[in-house]
Amino acid sequence: QVQLVESGGGSVQAGGSLRLSCSASGGTFNSYAMAWFRQAPGKEREFLSAISRREGTSYYAESVNGRFTISRDAAQNTVYLQMNSLKPEDTAVYYCAAGAGATPSQIDYWGQGTQVTVSS
Repeated sequence: QVQLVESGGGSVQAGGSLRLSCSASGGTFNSYAMAWFRQAPGKEREFLSAISRREGTSYYAESVNGRFTISRDAAQNTVYLQMNSLKPEDTAVYYCAAGAGATPSQIDYWGQGTQVTVSS
């Protein structure tokens, strides 16, 4: 059983930056693709970014491409999401996920989420 714990959320003004961290425990970190999703009030959960198990190939949703950067540190069992040029529409609860891939059907584990609020 893998446990995922997100941190780094908070409140920031538009144009600012935040870095989210997701610490994994209870499993073999390099066995899983890691991904970030978010869910805003009244909306469905949205895929943001994923990084492959070993090669470190990264993927981004169009809405965040060029602003967000995903990375993973195998020594720390941690995946990061650097978020720059934040917009009010980025306000949501951000979730870390682990699985065989990045599509919801491939996700095996979810974190509890961390709130990000961007004010205009």
